[in-house]
Amino acid sequence: MNPLRASFLRLYGCLFVAYLCSATNGFDANTFGGLSAIDTFVSYFGITPENQGLVAALYVVGNVAGCLFAGPCADRYGRRFGMAVGSTVCIVGAVMQATARNLSTLMGGRFILGLGAVLVQTAGPAYVVEMAYPKYRGVLTGAYQACFFLGTIVSTWLEYGLNFVVGTPQWTWRLPLAVQALPSILVLSFVWFIPETPRWCVKLSGKVDKAREILVRYHGDGDPNSAIVALELEEMQEVISADGADKRWWDFRALFNSRSARYRTFLIACIAFFGQWDLPPTSYYFPLMAKTAGITSERTQLLLNALQTPIMMAAALTGLRWQDRIGRRKLLIASSMGMSISVAMITACTAQQEGRPVVGGVGIAFVYVFLVVFAFAWTPAQSLYPTEVLAYNTRAKGLAFMNLLVNIANVFNTYVPPVAITRASWRFYIFYILWDALGALVIYLTFVETKGRNLEEIDHIFEAESPKKASLQAQAGRALDGVDGFRQHGKV
Repeated sequence: MNPLRASFLRLYGCLFVAYLCSATNGFDANTFGGLSAIDTFVSYFGITPENQGLVAALYVVGNVAGCLFAGPCADRYGRRFGMAVGSTVCIVGAVMQATARNLSTLMGGRFILGLGAVLVQTAGPAYVVEMAYPKYRGVLTGAYQACFFLGTIVSTWLEYGLNFVVGTPQWTWRLPLAVQALPSILVLSFVWFIPETPRWCVKLSGKVDKAREILVRYHGDGDPNSAIVALELEEMQEVISADGADKRWWDFRALFNSRSARYRTFLIACIAFFGQWDLPPTSYYFPLMAKTAGITSERTQLLLNALQTPIMMAAALTGLRWQDRIGRRKLLIASSMGMSISVAMITACTAQQEGRPVVGGVGIAFVYVFLVVFAFAWTPAQSLYPTEVLAYNTRAKGLAFMNLLVNIANVFNTYVPPVAITRASWRFYIFYILWDALGALVIYLTFVETKGRNLEEIDHIFEAESPKKASLQAQAGRALDGVDGFRQHGKV
C-alpha cells in the first residue's frame, strides 16, 4: 500500500488542519515561559515570584471552565464546528494579551485563550482519530500531539531572536503574544474546506450516505465498491449508538455507568495525571530551573528554553512509528522509568551544584534527557491513547473530561513550582521521582494494549472480564470473541 497515493495526500491535508489545534496549545506553552525571563515584560506588568504562578495558571483555569462546553459543542454540532468556535475564542484571547496595558487585561486574555484552547483540544484529536486510515491510525493520531511543537518552536525562537533587539522595547514581547493567534487564524480559514468525520455523520439519521461518500474519497481511492469502506461503515453502524449520551449535551453519566466505562475513564485519568505531573512544566519554568542550576544570563536562559522544543519534536516524531511496532504499554512503561531516573539525576545535580557550575550544567543536560524520553513515548500517546480507548458515544465528552483532569493537574503543576523551587530548591523534585515510578507500575498493571486494533475492535476488548489481559492475549494471537474482525476480513 502506497501511503503517498492521491486519496491519502488529501486525507493528510485534512488532518493537518486539525493538527494546528495542537499547535495552538504549543504557542501558549512556551510563550509565557520565555517572556517571564525578559525584564521589560516582567517589570511592565509587575510580575513577581508570588503572582507569576497565578498569571500562568489563569490559562489553566480557562481550560477548566471550557471543559463544561467542549464535549457537547463537538458532539452536537460536529468536530469542525468545535475547532472553529475554539479558534475564534483563542484569537480574542491572543488580541487581549497582545494589546494589554495592565496586568488585569493580560490575565483576562490568558483566561479567554485557555477557554478557547480546550474547545480545539477536544474537537481536534477526535477529528483526527475518526478520520485516520485504520492501518496508520497510530502514526496519524500520534502526530497530532507532536504538532504541539510547531507552536513551541516558533514562539521560543521568536523570543530568543527578539532578545537581541537593543533595549527590548515593548513590541519585542507584544509580537510573541500576538503570534499566538496564528494557528487559530489558519484553522478558522481552512476548517470549512474539510469534511466532517464519517463517524459523526453515521450518528445522524439520514447521513450514512454522506459517511460512505467521505470514506470512499479518503480511504477507498474513489472506489464505491471498496471492501475497506464497506467494512468500516458496517462496524460504525453496529457500534455507534443511535441514542447515546453524545445526543444529550448534559449527560456525562456514560463515562461512569458501567464497568467498562469506568475502566476507560480510569485510563484517561492516568494519562492526564501521569502525563502532567512528570516534572515541573519546563515550558513555563525552564528559565527558573536554569537559574536554580546557576545559569543567570537572561540570553542563555532563553536559548536553553528555545532548544528544548526542536529536541522534543524530533524525539516525538521518531517515536511515532514505534507506537505501532512496540505497542503503547511497553513504550509508556519504559518512558516512565526513564523519566524517573532522569529526574533523580536532575535532583542530585541541583542539590550539589552550588559553587560547581559543571554539576549544574549536568543537571540541565539531564533535563534534556528527560524531555527526549518523555517526548518519544508520552507526547504521541497523550493524543493517541485516550481517543483509542474511549468509545465513540463518549469520545468528545471523555476528551473534555480528560482535559478537565489535565488542567486540575496543571493548577498544581503551574502554580506550585515557582514558589516551591524558590523555597525548597532540589527537594521539590523528589515528588516527581516517585510519581514517575508509580506511573510505570500502574501502566504495567492496568493499561490495555491497543496496537493493531481498529476502534470498534477495541470496544469489544473492554467488554472482557480483564481488558488488559484480553488485549495482551489478542496481541499474542490468541483470538478473542469479537476482537479479530478486521483480520478475518483481510485487513490491510
